Amino acid sequence: MSFKTLLAYQKGFDLAMEIFQLSKEFPKSEMFGLTSQIVRSSRSVCSNIAEGYRKRQYEKHFKSKLSDADSENSEKQLWLDFALACEYISGEKRQELQYKSEEIGKLINYMMKNPNKFGL
Repeated sequence: MSFKTLLAYQKGFDLAMEIFQLSKEFPKSEMFGLTSQIVRSSRSVCSNIAEGYRKRQYEKHFKSKLSDADSENSEKQLWLDFALACEYISGEKRQELQYKSEEIGKLINYMMKNPNKFGL
């Protein structure tokens, strides 16, 4: 099995790509600020899931990387709050992205609480 088959990874990747496309509409003045931060944190969710999965034979490492993924997921929500406050995204879009992010968080937490279901 590959990390790419994990639902948390798939949903995280899809959301990261959606945020990337959305961030292309942010002002150029945000390129090294909000844009880079929101894209980086959304991509980090996936990279931490992938890293953790490859080290899944070590339960503590697996959980640690998933915890990092969960933290990056929360950080992404913060940057979405800034995007809303700066009026770069609508309240409806913010709510949609928040819902997707929360769903990913639930999947990550399930993995942390049930490591034995992931090859440990």
